[in-house]
Amino acid sequence: MKKLLETLYVTTPESYLFCRNENICVKIGGEEKASVPAVMLDGIVCFGEMTVSTPLIGFCAEHGITLTFLSSNGRFYSRICGPVSGNVLLRKRQYQALDDADFQMKFVQNLLLGKLLNEKNVLMRAARTQDAATSRTLREACQFISRYAAQLEECESVDQIRGVEGAAAKCYFAHFDDMISQQCPFRFVERSRRPPRNEINAVLSFVYTLQTCDIQAALETANLDPAAGWLHTLRPGRPSLALDLLEEFRAPLCDRLVLSLFNKRQLTDKDFEYDSLAVMLNERGRKKVLAAWHDRKQEEIMHPYLGEKIQVGLIAYVQAMMLARVLRGDLDCYPPFVWR
Repeated sequence: MKKLLETLYVTTPESYLFCRNENICVKIGGEEKASVPAVMLDGIVCFGEMTVSTPLIGFCAEHGITLTFLSSNGRFYSRICGPVSGNVLLRKRQYQALDDADFQMKFVQNLLLGKLLNEKNVLMRAARTQDAATSRTLREACQFISRYAAQLEECESVDQIRGVEGAAAKCYFAHFDDMISQQCPFRFVERSRRPPRNEINAVLSFVYTLQTCDIQAALETANLDPAAGWLHTLRPGRPSLALDLLEEFRAPLCDRLVLSLFNKRQLTDKDFEYDSLAVMLNERGRKKVLAAWHDRKQEEIMHPYLGEKIQVGLIAYVQAMMLARVLRGDLDCYPPFVWR
């Protein structure tokens, strides 16, 4: 099994990153603040305006360390990695499958079935901790999502499947506030993006971006092209396959973490920036979320398909490897990740 390496998150503006003796070093205001052995890392994520030395870029490319650049609010800018390597025949099969309607239909159905089951499990988990009236409401929402899951098998096109998934997502997010403690001062209201209009949406978008970066890295490790997917339409510069796999991870990995942060009241209004159009995490808030994200990735769970314990941070890698096995013909269909 692949070893889970660390990701270095650099959140302080005006930081300068460079390499020295195979260590990744960070200077702030001319003073060196951190030095991390490169052998411990598989990625560096930079938030906001900072400088990266040219030798460090070359060093990272040579040693398989990806450099990801995000805005200070977590919006994706770009990603730098080394030369594409690996199994060209696998990527050829992936590109051929883009025109295989049967493969697309089967993959999308299985993927979104996993997503809906994960949404249902998150709702059921919350129902066990809420008062009787809220618990009843959440269980009713689970029944609706179960019906939508059953409809997936009856769909005759990917567009129909997308419609069913959209209806299920609307039902799921309509009950997101019911999963948040009444003692929490923040409310979800509805899903809002670009920009997020409240604190919970701001954290959701931030964590979804972190998960997408991890999925892209996992796909490249498995010798797959993150841009060539089947659920999300293909567009230049869009990591469609990474966004595909994100769907099955949203509820169990991202939403559960965000709900935990707010229900435990680990985030306050001092962790956010406000303007007339948007709410964003500030540097203090980002550090809190990144610390929780790091801790969650270190946890071990029993993988439902493999039947063995793995770290949460390796789930994306395992799913990417199983998709590669499907493309090679070693597996009949893609087994989505479903976490109870």
